[in-house]
Amino acid sequence: MGIDKKEFLDYIDEKQDVITDVSDKIWEYAELSLMEYQSAKLYCEVLKKEGFQVETPVAGIETAFKAVYGSGKPVIGILAEYDALSGLSQKAGAVVREELVANGCGHGCGHNMLGAGSMAAAFAVKKYLEKKGEGHGTVIFYGCPGEEGGASKAFMARDGIWKELDAALTWHPSDVNQVTSGTCNTCIQTEYIFKGVASHASGAPEMGRSALDAVEIMNIGVQFLREHMPDSARIHYAITDAGGNSPNVVQPHARVLYMVRSKLAKDALALQARVDKIAQAAAMMTETEVRQQFIDGCSNTVPNKVLEQLLWDNFNEVGVPSYTEEEMEYAKQIMDSYEMKDDSLPGSACDESSEIAEFVDEKSCHGTKPLNDFLIPYHYSEKQRAGSTDVGDVSWLTPTAQINTASFVSKAPGHSWQNVSCGHTSIGHKGLLTAGKVIAAAAIDLYEKPEVLEAAKEEFQKKVAGGYYCPVPEDAVPVIPGQD
Repeated sequence: MGIDKKEFLDYIDEKQDVITDVSDKIWEYAELSLMEYQSAKLYCEVLKKEGFQVETPVAGIETAFKAVYGSGKPVIGILAEYDALSGLSQKAGAVVREELVANGCGHGCGHNMLGAGSMAAAFAVKKYLEKKGEGHGTVIFYGCPGEEGGASKAFMARDGIWKELDAALTWHPSDVNQVTSGTCNTCIQTEYIFKGVASHASGAPEMGRSALDAVEIMNIGVQFLREHMPDSARIHYAITDAGGNSPNVVQPHARVLYMVRSKLAKDALALQARVDKIAQAAAMMTETEVRQQFIDGCSNTVPNKVLEQLLWDNFNEVGVPSYTEEEMEYAKQIMDSYEMKDDSLPGSACDESSEIAEFVDEKSCHGTKPLNDFLIPYHYSEKQRAGSTDVGDVSWLTPTAQINTASFVSKAPGHSWQNVSCGHTSIGHKGLLTAGKVIAAAAIDLYEKPEVLEAAKEEFQKKVAGGYYCPVPEDAVPVIPGQD
């Protein structure tokens, strides 16, 4: 008979005011990637008070930290994020678009909840390790800034930090309760900075060398490249500096930010090299100079069936949140606010399993239920999905798995004001506390059941046998686009 985990999960309930207060404060700070100074400081203070040994900075990133408790093996990592998004300031609990701060930032991806829920798990695991005594194992809570544009986990991967772990667990706010599986895209962000020569565009056009021309020629070159790259690859760009507002001046400076995606890092790196050549050619054609600046990069995720099944079993035992009539009414009004209607079913496995689709269709009332108060059956997948996350780089260096809990209203658009509104409500609190309990319960199993951890490691070793290609160059440092 295994250990009774209830007393350790109950500790999350005992500490829920501290945990949800952290989530709400991070929501209020709403700091952008790599600028989460208040958020990181708050975490470090709370974790030190709880008895963790806190180290900061990590991998040269000022807003990254790690909090350690325990000693010996196994070493289990729990991952946190806490960066916000620009232009998404929104009043909490409001059912219409209403900025809290004009042109301000907001947690449209729910990272305020993500970090707090992971911290809840770390609290419970620490309580367990206290009872087991010295040498029974170690838990490390990682503060990982800049997921939305900074990829701190990939920088940590480059520096070998994740190799200290036996396994890593994390979660992400969503509109459903599920264990996530499958893989995603590697993504590399590079900024191209062109420098030209200013001149009067009419009086002396021959004296000018247009940096904007170079950007536009580069973009055209990439359009032709699209025919000659794999179907699964993606390239996106944004002109972040068009050189000024005066059409009668030859633009002496311009910038364009590119994202190159492919499933595997080695393929994304090869495609990135081709984009680099096009930038150099555009500079040559316009007689301008170009300098490229690496922004961030992250690898695809490596699914681990053993850990995913462990998470689902514990999720099934912990259960999912239930909601009041007031919470359901709020969620219904949020659903009514969506500009684009989505007829699909919630959950990532519905397009792969007809049985799961039937289950979700019934439980969600054909996708119309405002809050999804059920756990989706587990479905292992290796399907490639369009997005990217720097959790992928962790998963290439240690067995890794993650869950979603219903912390948003059903079918809420990603990175939306609706998510910001919900992230500072009782709905969000219930979601993050549930996530903390599930992760903690699974982590305790990994300490108690070495055969499960060993099976996860064996699966991991087979899947990463081809080797890890880190998308972050050796000499790169974290930077914010638009800054030199």
